[in-house]
Amino acid sequence: MSTSTKPAYEAMFLISQGEAVDLAGVVDHITDCLTRHGAELISMRKWDERRLAYEIDKQRRGVYLLAYFSCEGPDIGNIERDLTLSERVMRHMFIRADHITMDEMQALDARDELAIEAKLRAARAAEAASRDGSVPLGRKEDPAEAEQAGDEEQPKAEAGETAADEATSTEATVATEDTPSDDKPAE
Repeated sequence: MSTSTKPAYEAMFLISQGEAVDLAGVVDHITDCLTRHGAELISMRKWDERRLAYEIDKQRRGVYLLAYFSCEGPDIGNIERDLTLSERVMRHMFIRADHITMDEMQALDARDELAIEAKLRAARAAEAASRDGSVPLGRKEDPAEAEQAGDEEQPKAEAGETAADEATSTEATVATEDTPSDDKPAE
């Protein structure tokens, strides 16, 4: 069926700041949820990034994405179910887009700008991680990096254990010298 015969919907997606680090992955995830159930994405753009009115999943800020798509009515329930089960999307809302024309929906498409912002966010996260060695929320830690970080911290731990072991062995030596041995005859 063509886009013109299917009803159009407006969708708002709320994602956390941690997930926004991988903005391209979230956009791909949302697009996949829509297309998996026969929806045709008309446009998508970042609507806003703001403080939430109340805390959701321990998050105080969120990124809002606005999308327009066309889909058969019965498929909306399947899309909503997938998004409700998704761990990447905190909230979503769909309304029928009878208030806007197809040309206006297409004019609002800003997927190119969204891709640019996704690259910038990923670069900032990588820079912050390399600068202070921390892992930003939402980023999957590379096992090789974790192993290197573990190797760097290991000598410090060994040095601490060595000092504690030396103190224990010194106490043991002092205690052995003070106590009479059974091998020596008593004087």
